[in-house]
Amino acid sequence: MRILAVLLWLVAMPLAAQQVPQSAAQMQLSFVPLVREAAPAVVNIYAKIMAQPRRTPLQRDPFFERFFRDPFAEKPRVQNSLGSGVILSADGIVVSNYHVVGMATEITVVLNDRREFSARVLLGDKDADLAILKIDAPDALPFLTLRDSESVEVGELALAIGNPFGVGQTVSSGIVSGLARSGAGGGNTGLGYFIQTDAPINPGNSGGALVDMSGALIGVNTSILTRSGGSNGIGFAIPADLVKVFMQQARDGLDEFVQPWAGISGQPVEADMVGTLGLDRAGGIIVSGLHAVSPFLEAGFEVGDVITAVGGAPVNTPAEMVYRMSVAGTGLSVPVTRVRGGAATDVQVALIPAPDMPPRDLVTLPDRSLFPALRVARINPAVISEMNLPLEAQGIVVMDPGPVGPRVGLRRGDVILSVNRVVPQHPDDIVGLFAGQVRRFQLLVLRGDRRISLRFRA
Repeated sequence: MRILAVLLWLVAMPLAAQQVPQSAAQMQLSFVPLVREAAPAVVNIYAKIMAQPRRTPLQRDPFFERFFRDPFAEKPRVQNSLGSGVILSADGIVVSNYHVVGMATEITVVLNDRREFSARVLLGDKDADLAILKIDAPDALPFLTLRDSESVEVGELALAIGNPFGVGQTVSSGIVSGLARSGAGGGNTGLGYFIQTDAPINPGNSGGALVDMSGALIGVNTSILTRSGGSNGIGFAIPADLVKVFMQQARDGLDEFVQPWAGISGQPVEADMVGTLGLDRAGGIIVSGLHAVSPFLEAGFEVGDVITAVGGAPVNTPAEMVYRMSVAGTGLSVPVTRVRGGAATDVQVALIPAPDMPPRDLVTLPDRSLFPALRVARINPAVISEMNLPLEAQGIVVMDPGPVGPRVGLRRGDVILSVNRVVPQHPDDIVGLFAGQVRRFQLLVLRGDRRISLRFRA
């Protein structure tokens, strides 16, 4: 009986293999029709990046460079980076990851049919890890439609399409393993909100497509969680809703990503806080601080309020709230669900970018100074948002430590509290404090929530 069953299966197999799936339920037999539709819109990306040679602290010293320049020193060299991208429109709009193309001096996009085009970056953002590119093709290009991210469910079948390890376009299958993953993905923030998949993703897949069974784009593959460097079945994709916002801003002519600013600090509500806050379950964000010009303060929020939803979508972490605000769109307003004293109320909050006022008054120290190319600025809401500083930060912040700053322990994002016990009031003050005949210095800086003393001799 068993032999007869095997023979019947062998006879039936060629017929089944030739049938084209008519529904998602039949897709388990073959992904071929879906791949034929989606794969032409996924491209390979080759980027050239100018890599600076590693130099010792002595070689970075301006005095050494001026008098002992080494004619045989290693020159900057070109490094090749590879990744993937997804065509979003017939006229050549392409999305990829910022970490693939953000620092590139030359970008080549290779289509599924092996045609090659030069690409330029229209808009990119390191924190969101997204970049919008443009290629100019003589004819209309195949493209993927964007799926509404809110309709994606855990357990859906998904395909990852990309260029892993540069071997060429590759398709792998899996499911949507999780939603609203915050802070995952090996250092790429993606605004702290990811779709998780077990479809194998490897280096080179970055910027490629995660598609559903209708061929719509669910998200842009960006990173993996791994100890070995290869796929572990835990991959992350940036949701298509955020891609849609980037695409629209690029269409509007913006070259920098503009996102709403909350101007609040908070923490997730834990189970032991539920009774005190008048909630029936853990979830949401308790407000612990508000900036003086925060749109939430303007809307009437107070310290101790709990935010449970933005635009009707639940939020459980600050990163998730930032994502929800970003996909809602800058310049609009959105209902934010506030719980105060056990009562829930929807409050309209304006979605505005962080104000760049008062002026940041950026100052760059001259080449002959103690810290050549050191860049400092006055802290304002835009700088707080850009540098991820504490809401209460004030004074002068290091935007770029230059080549010498790291030698004495100075880092990007350090808030300079004092130089030799003198408190700088304006970025211009830094120039004078590092000039003159003084040869011993003591810097007091704020790094995160820690005060650090840096002592050195000129």
